[in-house]
Amino acid sequence: MIKINIFYNNKDRENVYRGSSSYIKKNITFLNKKFKKYQNRIIYFNLMLSGDNQIRKLNKMFRNKNKTTDVLSFPFYAKKELQMKLKKEREIFLGDIIVNLNKIKNKENKINFRFELNKLWIHGLVHLFGHKHKKAGDYYKMNKIEKQFFSYLN
Repeated sequence: MIKINIFYNNKDRENVYRGSSSYIKKNITFLNKKFKKYQNRIIYFNLMLSGDNQIRKLNKMFRNKNKTTDVLSFPFYAKKELQMKLKKEREIFLGDIIVNLNKIKNKENKINFRFELNKLWIHGLVHLFGHKHKKAGDYYKMNKIEKQFFSYLN
């Protein structure tokens, strides 16, 4: 079972983010109903809903890139170490994801906004499971997993 903790980087914008937060939590429920691979485990991660300033600072600090981006992922384990943990432990922390809501286009259109939001946090989640997309083959494998997760959502 996958669990999520959602945080906001700006209390003034918390009301704006709250709708996104409840939507994501509902989708985690859908994901858990279909994604049975780790049903005997408790797998959790943190998600921060952010804006340009916060994600730029984190991107500079951790990736040495002084620019905004749409999503950042900070896996707690390397892929091989995570695979070992998933075999042995009942409760596993995957890591942190930061989604920049300002990078989502069509904020006025609720359906498009939610679609793009799902793409970002799912992309981050697949990174937390240890997948990368530096090589073309890795990109296609990661993309396939993202599409599978996306298909589980309502």
